Amino acid sequence: MASGLSKRFGCNKLMENFHGEPMIARILSVTDGLFGKRVVVTRHQDIAEICIKRDIDVIFHDLPDRSDTVRLGLEAIGEKVNSCMFCPSDQPLLRRETVVSLIEAARQEMDAIWRPCFNDTPGSPVLFPKWAFNGLLRLPKGKGGGYIARMHPDAVRFVPVRDKYELMDADDRETFEMLLHIDSDK
Repeated sequence: MASGLSKRFGCNKLMENFHGEPMIARILSVTDGLFGKRVVVTRHQDIAEICIKRDIDVIFHDLPDRSDTVRLGLEAIGEKVNSCMFCPSDQPLLRRETVVSLIEAARQEMDAIWRPCFNDTPGSPVLFPKWAFNGLLRLPKGKGGGYIARMHPDAVRFVPVRDKYELMDADDRETFEMLLHIDSDK
């Protein structure tokens, strides 16, 4: 998911330098080789170019809502998959081990919605089983996958993470700068 307008940030935050690479490159590296298909949904040509260079499918759009981004991504992966994970691109400290843990947990309990959490606070990315696809395709305007998770709380399971910074979104410049100076290997 790379379609945000970065209004609070003031420019396309996903292209901001985070330890020598655009922030978008972090999630692309973390998820490399873990999925049968990766799709990046974006409205930004520079992000599309980065993804294309990495042989990642891109859905380019100018639709207004997060629900549009979810729908477009899900439609692009097709109906043959048993699950999908929606990964925001603005969590630069997300660890590969967290994504792998979510995938492994889903293999053990395939009908659950899997989320990372820190101290009982859920975060993203979120892995959805196939039964949730219909709801994801028909999200209310402006809603994201969290809406489906809230509608089905008994189906939600959690994978704990080591620190809160891993699940933090760099929504504004102040948070971005703080995350830039966090030692993510603690």
